[in-house]
Amino acid sequence: MQARAVASALQQMIEYDKTGFVPLHVAGEPLGCVNQQWLQRLQAEYSSLFRLEQGVLTALPAAHDFAERSRQLAQTATQWRDAGWLNGWRNEKFMAYFQDGTPCFEMERAAFRPLGLTSRAVHLNGLTRMPDGEIRMWIGRRSPFKDVAPNRLDNLMGGGIAAGETLQVALEREGWEEAGIPASKLELLPQAALLLAERPVARGLHREWLHVFDVWLDTQEIPQNQDGEVEAHLLMPLAEVEQHLINGQFMSDAALAAIDCMARLGYWGQDAALDALLAQVRAPIGSDIAIR
Repeated sequence: MQARAVASALQQMIEYDKTGFVPLHVAGEPLGCVNQQWLQRLQAEYSSLFRLEQGVLTALPAAHDFAERSRQLAQTATQWRDAGWLNGWRNEKFMAYFQDGTPCFEMERAAFRPLGLTSRAVHLNGLTRMPDGEIRMWIGRRSPFKDVAPNRLDNLMGGGIAAGETLQVALEREGWEEAGIPASKLELLPQAALLLAERPVARGLHREWLHVFDVWLDTQEIPQNQDGEVEAHLLMPLAEVEQHLINGQFMSDAALAAIDCMARLGYWGQDAALDALLAQVRAPIGSDIAIR
């Protein structure tokens, strides 16, 4: 076991220089963060929608309700796409929430990162106990034809929660599409963890609440991808998962979910450095709406 190396990898995933980002407020509440490149773009081209005042970027000053905020941002995101500022357009909307859980607006998911908005996702760790008692983990290898992170390693399943979609519906939909897990296997599954993934990316700031679940599969239950996103599912000993985590072969959010799962299983025992890092990203289940 290599707890120190895993802690070092985890530290690189979750710690970054925040000084280059400006907080974004909507209707008086902090909802995102914008890097310097996007700050300059918004001030130069969209000053009527985004105003910098005393170090805070205020968005949509004239929009007073959910529908109007969503309308203005849909139009703006389309303009960003047409100008070549956005890639990965999905024609799928995510929801941004006020801190009390009230929806603030919905917006194309590709535009969340430029504004540093917090999205939500479900991740599923697949675990199998072998006849000799050893615990192994199901790991997905992404298709080499994926536009995002081809051939990288993933959890059994991971996917975003769309606007208007419940956590349970997203879990069951993604569980079937990515791993062929029937809804009956997931409908009463308790949530195991809530993690905040946050890191700079080329498009801006990735910030996402990961709703993490663990599902135990019998040795006869073999995941089967349905939508072409996953090339193969591999049943790995935890020591092999650990080495792939250290080598950086996982997608970042999947790595976070896998490390958390292995820590909860007691794989590294009590390791103060690793536990302290995980404490930075763990949150009480159900508290994902408020931004910390």
